[in-house]
Amino acid sequence: MRTVFVTVGTTSFDELIRNITCPQNVQALKARGYERLVLQTGRGSIIPVADSCPDVRLEAYQFKDSIAEDIKQADLVISHAGAGSCLEVLEAGKPLLVVVNDKLMNNHQLEMARQLHMDSHLLYCTCSTLTETLRTMDLSVLQPFLPGQPKNFANFLDKALGI
Repeated sequence: MRTVFVTVGTTSFDELIRNITCPQNVQALKARGYERLVLQTGRGSIIPVADSCPDVRLEAYQFKDSIAEDIKQADLVISHAGAGSCLEVLEAGKPLLVVVNDKLMNNHQLEMARQLHMDSHLLYCTCSTLTETLRTMDLSVLQPFLPGQPKNFANFLDKALGI
């Protein structure tokens, strides 16, 4: 069963959870062959119930000790733009769509997502462009991010953040 895993890490990003479970986004995922949606909702106040998205099999939880198994089982990961979450998904070799929280002030997440996108490691959007991104995304353009090179990642972060 083709699975999408959505993670907000340890933060609260209710706008992403609300958006990914709205009917037009569920339909966009279903049209791409995804049948299961697993949500890690973090500290948010929205935890959708299983029958709230009748077109897909929905599972939701706030936290687990590790999300590695959810990432491993996913065919697509949709994540907030936290560096730790992005790195974990990229090192697992999974296609990654990052949704930047454009409500944050001094948002360094946008610079990181933009740079990783320019290097063809991920796709990114905001909640307001999520529906269109889900409908038009081409995961075949993504290039692997080589794991186990912390110095390269540190250099990348410095470049992305203009340090």
